[in-house]
Amino acid sequence: MHELDDLDRRLIAALREDARMPITRLAAILKVSRTTAQARLDRLLESGAVLGFTVRARQANDQVRAVMMIEIEGRSTTAIIKRLRGFPELAALHTTNGGWDLVAEITAASLADFDRILREVRQIEGVLNSETSLLLSSL
Repeated sequence: MHELDDLDRRLIAALREDARMPITRLAAILKVSRTTAQARLDRLLESGAVLGFTVRARQANDQVRAVMMIEIEGRSTTAIIKRLRGFPELAALHTTNGGWDLVAEITAASLADFDRILREVRQIEGVLNSETSLLLSSL
């Protein structure tokens, strides 16, 4: 991957705001020619600095979202990760450093479902401890 310069970082920031932005609008925002903007975008895609484009959908207001930090006993990480991947409510699972071994992003349809997921995760053999924080609003 090539080293990102200021123009590359500004281009990526603009695309984070609106990944569907036409290249002419992107060029105007960056104050460069359309050709320069297109060449930079092509280079970012080819180098792997930009992996693709996505849609950010508005979450339903009634969904419960949270992050759960999980502490794992001994060498059971691989088995626990396999179990956790079976939960459709776990939107993402991350390894981390520090006091926690894993961080799970949870999306549940209701508080009752949220409560059930917490219980089921905590009952997995090898899960020593967990701490969960509800996500109240996205900024």
